[in-house]
Formats: sequence, structure tokens, C-alpha cells
Amino acid sequence: MFSKSRINEPGPKQGEGDTKLDTSAGKTAATSAKQAVPDYAASAAAKPKAATSVLSTDLTITGNLKTTGDIQIEGTVEGDIRAHLLTVGENATIRGEVVADDVVVNGRVIGRVRGLKVRLTSTAKVEGDIIHKTIAIESGAHFEGSVQRADDPLNNGSKPAIPATPAAAPTSSAAASAATAAKKAEKGS
Repeated sequence: MFSKSRINEPGPKQGEGDTKLDTSAGKTAATSAKQAVPDYAASAAAKPKAATSVLSTDLTITGNLKTTGDIQIEGTVEGDIRAHLLTVGENATIRGEVVADDVVVNGRVIGRVRGLKVRLTSTAKVEGDIIHKTIAIESGAHFEGSVQRADDPLNNGSKPAIPATPAAAPTSSAAASAATAAKKAEKGS
């Protein structure tokens, strides 16, 4: 059904262009070299999904957390968190930026929240901006900050902001010459 691409396979070395018979196995050298290339697509599909990582209530972490899997926070994290699915427990506190495909907040987050799907339950307390694709805020949730919809909230804000050039500061030598000429004209009148 699928054909194997030959883009990443090494080509024949000089002198190996001829097909030589491997007398011990009765196969050609070209055929045995082709079989030595591992099939990465099959091995990637065989990996089972990892279980959700749980940080218990008595655990305090200072530093950033990054995973491609799911994580459930029940303790305290002082740092940024990046995950696939992040669940913040009722007694949990996070001080830092949260970035995840799915974010479910039952506890407290002090910092920016970015996610494709963000859900604040009735016990949530969020102090910071929320950038989302879809959001649900249950009755009783406490929220202080702004809410902004974005098509790609996971990459939003990761680029450094380009500082605006002040109007008084010339940006080129032509503009500098024009500004100098204008000042001289003012003084002359």
C-alpha cells in the first residue's frame, strides 16, 4: 500500500554499481542493503501513549516543565509549563505561563494561559491573560485579566516584539538630513 522513499537511503559507492551475488545467502548485495534500512513509520505507530504525569499535592517544583504528553498538577509549580493536556487540580497553584493544546483549570494560575481549548471550572482562579481558540468559563470561576481569541494561540507571543521606532528618532540618513534642515529653517525664522 505504501511505497518506501529512497531519498534518505545512501547511494551506491563507487564500484558497487554492479550487482554482485552473495554466495553465502544467494541474494544480491543490493537486496541485502535495502533490507538493512529500518522502517521508522512502523516503529512510530507501535508506541503506546504515555500515562498522565501527576504531580502530587505535597510537591513543589521551581523551574519549567515541558512534555508532549498529559500532565496533572495537584501541587505548586513556580515556572512555565508546556504540555499536550494540562489539568490544574483544585488545590494546585501555578506561577508562570501555561501553554497546552487543552487546559483545564480547577485551581489557581498566576500568569498567562495559552491553549487551543481552555476551560475554567467553577473552582478556578486565574490572574493573567488568556489566549485561546475556544474557551469555556463556568459560573463561579474567578478571572482577572484579558481574553483574546487567536487561530494559533500556542505560537502567539513566542516571537519577540519588535520595538516601535519613536517619531522623533530618524531611521535613515535621508530622514536625518531632512530633520536637520527643518531645525535650521526654524532657527532662521
